[in-house]
Amino acid sequence: MHFNPYGGAAAELAARLVNADPDQDLLALLDESGYKPLSTLNARQDAELRRWIAKLGAAFSAPSVELLNALLAETTSQPYISTHDGRKPHLHFARETAPIDERVKAYTAAGLAELFCADPARIGRCARAGCGLVFVDTSRNGRRRFCSTRCSNRVHVAEHRVRRSA
Repeated sequence: MHFNPYGGAAAELAARLVNADPDQDLLALLDESGYKPLSTLNARQDAELRRWIAKLGAAFSAPSVELLNALLAETTSQPYISTHDGRKPHLHFARETAPIDERVKAYTAAGLAELFCADPARIGRCARAGCGLVFVDTSRNGRRRFCSTRCSNRVHVAEHRVRRSA
């Protein structure tokens, strides 16, 4: 499935943030995810992003209009059209001069909202018991249930063994 930058890259960033280890360097994660422009992340911003990540996690468990509207309402979103870096006109949801935590919050909330409006079933949490990782389903048919092939294989091998022993 093809997404616009907010329904795709922003939602994927939300998933990476939710799946991050609790002690992960968030600035490094943002950089690895291609989030630009980067700046420093002070202790207050780091704490705010970690609080935000917990809220994003709920959106992957049970996405709803009410939950996503609450996330959007919490951001300092100021949508505007940008043409930076020679790119075609596209929407930004926070000023580039805003603190990084505010920009990430607006970006991820808008991404999940856009994805939800396009197809709510594309936002998911791994179906393997005990896993808990989240994902954005970019598969062609939109029926992804697991965060990775590894989790899918574990479940299917276990189901096969149960059928075989019966």
